[in-house]
Amino acid sequence: MELGMIGLGKMGANMARRLLKGGHRVAVFDPRAEAVQELAGEGAVGAASLAELVSRLSAPRSVWVMVPSGPITEDTVQSLAGLLAAGDTILDGGNSNYKDSQRRAALMHTKDLHFIDVGTSGGVWGLTEGYSLMIGGEEDVVERHRPIFETLAPARDRGWGHVGPSGAGHFVKMIHNGIEYGLMQAYAEGFAIMKAKQDLGLRLGQIAEIWRYGSVVRSWLLDLTARALSEDEELSGIRAWVPDSGEGRWTVFEAVDLDVAAPVITAALQRRLRSREAEPYSDKLLAALRNQFGGHAVKRVEG
Repeated sequence: MELGMIGLGKMGANMARRLLKGGHRVAVFDPRAEAVQELAGEGAVGAASLAELVSRLSAPRSVWVMVPSGPITEDTVQSLAGLLAAGDTILDGGNSNYKDSQRRAALMHTKDLHFIDVGTSGGVWGLTEGYSLMIGGEEDVVERHRPIFETLAPARDRGWGHVGPSGAGHFVKMIHNGIEYGLMQAYAEGFAIMKAKQDLGLRLGQIAEIWRYGSVVRSWLLDLTARALSEDEELSGIRAWVPDSGEGRWTVFEAVDLDVAAPVITAALQRRLRSREAEPYSDKLLAALRNQFGGHAVKRVEG
């Protein structure tokens, strides 16, 4: 099967490579000409514009969009809609908000185009390990793209599935990432406690390796924890600054809208926000209040 791929960041490029290795014909476009040239050197069909990418595909065309969520995805989908013909399909494999995907699917339907939202997990390891694919959209259109999903997934019969109508794929991926926030925070806090217990001389990398086998907390995230600690147990070259790409926030908002308690995911999101504050105003105010009512000492800024 042939596929157009838009967006050759690390993940998009590796997805294109996996498809090429699986025998698919892949046409690629990215604003960075060097990224297109690199994939063309590996067997992909390069394109210098969206219009050229579409012209390189035979009908019915299928184009996978792998760009950051938000305005870039919106502009790309809208531009593609003006270039594609009835019966063609747009697949969004980025981390779009599921409500945007529902809206885009409805809009594409008015143009006789199909829209599939594909929640995609796997990161930089997907090229070799395969990608977890959570797919939303019309069942028959999803089925028509089965060869693509089977190639990208860890195996033909596992790691991917049609989870529901338009928006369902990105909704499930949103919850997936919210859970990920909580798991990562639990590992981070546990290892921080062990690091603070200096009188026992614990070796965190060794402990991570022990837990990887037989332990009830073993997971791929623990594997990656062990890998990071083996490289530098002190994490000396890394700042304690943790970004978020939106899915954790959306998960918390959805929990509130649905009246579902999600304290762990919410706390994990708040901790990420806190990591970006060098001098949290809230902590300064707490110190000032203790000084006001109890005369407790405060540490003053020198100079």
